[in-house]
Amino acid sequence: MAKTLTQEWCDLYKEEINNSKAYEEAAKTWEGDFYFIYDAGGPLKEPAYVHIDLHHGKCRACELVTDPNKYKPAFTLAGPYAVWKQVSTKKLDATKALITKQLRMTGDMAKVMRYTKAANELTNCSIKVPTEWLD
Repeated sequence: MAKTLTQEWCDLYKEEINNSKAYEEAAKTWEGDFYFIYDAGGPLKEPAYVHIDLHHGKCRACELVTDPNKYKPAFTLAGPYAVWKQVSTKKLDATKALITKQLRMTGDMAKVMRYTKAANELTNCSIKVPTEWLD
């Protein structure tokens, strides 16, 4: 079991994505990277940043980042730790979290909306990672 928001967890998540035929098919034409930003609050004293580089159905990199200026991702997805946990445990749909503004996104929203199946598969991959939550 990997503790959330660690490089070990990121490595396991990358592995799950790269082993997912469903994600590969849904994202076969996707190109773009993200910062998944966990806002400070709850068990987090400071924001946490996970950089994920996705390209044609594969994850080229997944990294816990301490300096948010390290990358200039095409997209950011940000929200409270509690919301991320709900999404990652399938208690809250990521698309619903965006629509209800529980998660905030920057980047080309029209592009992302064309890949909702891929986004759902990313969530399915995160669920498969045995995770020890901070709370």
